[in-house]
Amino acid sequence: MRSKIYAVIDTNVLVSALISKSIESNPVKVFRAIIQGKIIPLYNDEILSEYNSVLSRDKFHLDKSLIKTVLKAIVTDGLSLDKTPATDIDFPDRKDIVFYEIALSKSESYLVTGNLKHFPAKPFVVSPSEMISILESDNNTELE
Repeated sequence: MRSKIYAVIDTNVLVSALISKSIESNPVKVFRAIIQGKIIPLYNDEILSEYNSVLSRDKFHLDKSLIKTVLKAIVTDGLSLDKTPATDIDFPDRKDIVFYEIALSKSESYLVTGNLKHFPAKPFVVSPSEMISILESDNNTELE
């Protein structure tokens, strides 16, 4: 049983968690696992900037203090890393590369995304649902 799981959280998962109306949605469970210390978020300044930019969009109606609190939690509880360049890989959205490169920077880490098709099919690139299954199998328990 692993005590902690390291993961890069794609922006779409973070947005989904914060705007979800269901506390049982998988993105909410992933976010809760971060808050509970079961997932250590991996990031760099580029990812934090992307989070801030996207979460601040008017269409999401997120309070600025909530955004600040979320970003602070990621920085406080997470691990800042330098990118490991991903070469010879074609990404449909160039902004996704940094998430993949940060995941490459930490062995035995994951990239959690709601857009699997935007990333190479690798075992460490998982959906929120798959991350919940990984957490539950590691802890032999269902996440609250």
